[in-house]
Amino acid sequence: MKHRILVTSRILRRAGPEPEKILTEAGCEVVWADDRGSLAEEALIEVLPGISAVIAGMDHYSSGVFEQAPDLKVVSRWGVGYDSVDVAAATRHGVLVTLTPGPLAHSVADLAFALMMAVARSIVTSDRSVRAGEWQYPGGVYIWGKRLGIVGLGQIGKLVARRARGFDMDVVACDPMPDEEFAQEHNVSFVTLDELISTSDFVSLHANLTEETRGMIGEAELRRMKPTAYLINTGRGALVDEPALVRALKEGWIAGAGLDVYAQEPLPKDHELLQLDNCVLTPHCGSSAIESIRATSKLAVDNVLMVLRGERCPHALNPEVYESSGLRAPLRGEGAK
Repeated sequence: MKHRILVTSRILRRAGPEPEKILTEAGCEVVWADDRGSLAEEALIEVLPGISAVIAGMDHYSSGVFEQAPDLKVVSRWGVGYDSVDVAAATRHGVLVTLTPGPLAHSVADLAFALMMAVARSIVTSDRSVRAGEWQYPGGVYIWGKRLGIVGLGQIGKLVARRARGFDMDVVACDPMPDEEFAQEHNVSFVTLDELISTSDFVSLHANLTEETRGMIGEAELRRMKPTAYLINTGRGALVDEPALVRALKEGWIAGAGLDVYAQEPLPKDHELLQLDNCVLTPHCGSSAIESIRATSKLAVDNVLMVLRGERCPHALNPEVYESSGLRAPLRGEGAK
């Protein structure tokens, strides 16, 4: 049987020809989705029949999708977020869900720090001024020596903390599973979320999106931030109550924000954030360094092939599928009679 692999992650094209080459040389047929963005449930149900694996973007995989995809064996997410996938439903239907941890971390950490610097020194405003021939001198503040609060000290949060040490920042963090060894080695202090929010000059969000963390930065939290503080979000848009953030920026509860993620993506053209000068906005491009694109794309492909070979994928979110379904799907020619 020749496995058909659907690619809905548009960023895979930017990795060059290598990912598709690896799949075709393994005997797979690659099917590219169109460029309409993340696929909704109806669109997925339409294209999934006969598909063995998906290299997925932020498409919405519900129980209804899995019910209509009997041939599907693996959803290989390009990236580390999986809030668009009903993992419990995937497990019930014997579908493995895999992630690509690791390669994206440095790219996202770099962007988090770039946003921090951009808002602190009004980089975008200065650029516009020069291009308009105005030659203004917008205000700015130090990053050097300031307090950085990291919400979620996972892989990316840790890399941001390490970068902050080069700026002699006082780094505090909150995390439900604190890594005390890392904190001690890198001079990070664990504090409560309330203390972090109320004392930090920069608050950088790197928490996973769960029902507990959805909207964790709302009006109350924004009002507790220092009026000179900046909010940085390269995690998930839904971590922040966006209407409350707009008010905070308009009314001066905080000094500014640097955002790469939003509640709705792409950001609607009439969104109020687009009218504000005290925020810097990027198009969910934290993973877009070419080095990370190539490495992540390779890992997404490797995850697919491991599953289709019947090998145990170390990046599976629901490895219990191996036991519950006896998952085994040889590649074309493997074990052929």
